[in-house]
Amino acid sequence: MSRQWIGFVMVLLSAVCWSSAGLFVRLTGLDAWTIVGWRSLFAGLALAAALALRGCGGAFGAVGWGATFLVSVATVAYIAALTLTSVANVLLIYACLPLVAAGLARLILGEPLSPRVLAAGACCLVGVAIVVGAPKGSGHLLGSALALLMTSAFGGLLIVVKSHPGLDVLKINTLGCLLCTVAALPFMSRQVPDPKALSSLALLGIVAMALAFLLFLEGGRRIPAGEAGLITILDVVLGPLWVWLAFGEAPGNGALAGGALITAALFWYLLRPQRDPTPARRSSVIARCGGTER
Repeated sequence: MSRQWIGFVMVLLSAVCWSSAGLFVRLTGLDAWTIVGWRSLFAGLALAAALALRGCGGAFGAVGWGATFLVSVATVAYIAALTLTSVANVLLIYACLPLVAAGLARLILGEPLSPRVLAAGACCLVGVAIVVGAPKGSGHLLGSALALLMTSAFGGLLIVVKSHPGLDVLKINTLGCLLCTVAALPFMSRQVPDPKALSSLALLGIVAMALAFLLFLEGGRRIPAGEAGLITILDVVLGPLWVWLAFGEAPGNGALAGGALITAALFWYLLRPQRDPTPARRSSVIARCGGTER
């Protein structure tokens, strides 16, 4: 299996992991900040255990701390955005991730802008708009700004790990999750959840945060940034599916129509295999960003 297909599969699996978040959140019955605090703690502990077993070797430095900061910003900004504006606004802005990632990759890495990525990304954006419907009310401007910050942080993470192939993604995610726990402490409940909620929070942290971030960053460094952002939009399609299977909540007509459009756009995009950049071009890009080839 080629490096690019491995990256595609890893990012696809990250979208599946992220899509389980809604199911686990429903099972907890807790407020947003309490959820982010506990899930970040469980994710951080699981990743720290993996880091201890593997050893702490690997590149990090200032770039690693920058990537850690982006992980924390993306997670905290997402929760804060949901408290300040509608879910519809947040999802619509998040659906711009393929376009944001492709634009950043073009500006920083020199990756060519693929018309197919842009077209598929636009179709996915329309599909998400159909799924969530028209946002109710004007929404809070700060909430929308935080959603854009979250989307930009995800795009920035892709650029960092692609331009520094030796960067220790496991260490980045471990520290990022622990920082998120600290950031949530002032806002979360001091009461310890019941065992059922704790088990759901553990699964939420390990599957929908720790594993999802690892797969996204490791896979995202192997494929074009716009393509990685495009694949993660499957989260919007799969999330309602798991809730339907678990709770019997059938998705509405808008969710079905929008999900069909997103899925069709992704299949259309994948009809032709993508070509890797030439070795000379890839080496020049990596050298320009201060990284080393593996």
